[in-house]
Amino acid sequence: MKVKYLLPLGVMLVTPTYAADFSVGGFLKTNVKFADGDLPFKEIYDGIMPPGDTTRKTQFSAQESRINATVTKGEVKGFIEIDFANSAQGNSIVSNSYSPRLRHAYISYEGLTVGQTWSTMVNTSTFPESANLGGPLVGEAMVRQALVRYSFDNNAWQVALENPTTYGKYINQDDQLESYPKEDDYIPDLIVRRNFGGDWGNVSVAALVRGLKPVDSYEAALGGSIAGKFNLPGRDDLRIQLHYGNLGRYVGTGAALDIFHGELETTLGGTVAYRHFWNDNLRSSIFYGQTKTEIENNNRRQYAVNLFGNLTRELVVGVEVGRYDVDDGSTVGRPENIRGSSNYVQFSMQFFI
Repeated sequence: MKVKYLLPLGVMLVTPTYAADFSVGGFLKTNVKFADGDLPFKEIYDGIMPPGDTTRKTQFSAQESRINATVTKGEVKGFIEIDFANSAQGNSIVSNSYSPRLRHAYISYEGLTVGQTWSTMVNTSTFPESANLGGPLVGEAMVRQALVRYSFDNNAWQVALENPTTYGKYINQDDQLESYPKEDDYIPDLIVRRNFGGDWGNVSVAALVRGLKPVDSYEAALGGSIAGKFNLPGRDDLRIQLHYGNLGRYVGTGAALDIFHGELETTLGGTVAYRHFWNDNLRSSIFYGQTKTEIENNNRRQYAVNLFGNLTRELVVGVEVGRYDVDDGSTVGRPENIRGSSNYVQFSMQFFI
């Protein structure tokens, strides 16, 4: 929805008014999810999976609903978006009152982007259509954070300095895992990305360089990512991500640490998804995602198949059947290995504003 209005700048006798474009977007989404297995229930499967008991649970939820606003004044664009997912406030006892959370808030001007948005590592076109928000998050590069990014050569090149945060753990004297302090995060993360595109689809290649402090001195952490969406005959497409290196928190939404007990973690992760259109309104995606780490020896994966259809242009319904597996090998700082699986069925209805 777009609205055009007039805004005065300064004194109208001195500076003339000018038009600004204002648009509102987002969607309302309702999920019904049933999960059965020996892992804890999660409304959204990501890479974080703490130990837990066998779970058989049905959950109704509207937390993934989101709303955004865009304001454009000349060559300046501002964008802000909120949703209610992963809120720590609400509960299902009485009111299900979930707090809004900030997803995006940025300003863009002539190739410069400043604020919070998708990390330059992230190629959102490679996310599969999924009832689980974002698809197999356990294998994806999926980070939003504050950054300063410059894009040039028609967006073929992107260079960014992004917010540094250490996601690491060490073993204390009681043989328990504790988080590394974040007081030493003063070197911004550097990401350089090259984009390629055409009628065939798109491919992005990104490199990450950052300084991490596993013990007493800084070390350079390096990692790379390749992601692409390839258009196939008809309206079908193939979506792929592949990541390797000292990527830590950039891949797997919590499946991999940056530092584990004084060593830089090395991560191998990726996703593959194929989408097929049965007709103009009906399509299916089948996807697989996995992240493995060398030092902590985590191994987490998700796979699923779904069916989506449009009741109207703006109203989409879907059903997804999938499985989430954890086969971690390390018992360091843990009472036991985190191993198990959870099968799930999820129904969704989504109304795009």
